[in-house]
Amino acid sequence: MYEILSGFAQTWGMFLFILVFAVAAAYAFWPKNRDKFEEAAHLPLDDHDRPAAADDRSDRGDKDRSHD
Repeated sequence: MYEILSGFAQTWGMFLFILVFAVAAAYAFWPKNRDKFEEAAHLPLDDHDRPAAADDRSDRGDKDRSHD
């Protein structure tokens, strides 16, 4: 029984892996997704001194004064 299941898993597992790999590669290299991946690739290189939440508060010109 083990040999049958092992052979089935090895054969169909390989086909499943190839199919999943082909779909992932097609998604990664699809021309429509190029801009999204380019932007994501440059995120670590962006020059931000503060976290995004701090930028939102500084845009208003004041600190969160809702508790005053």
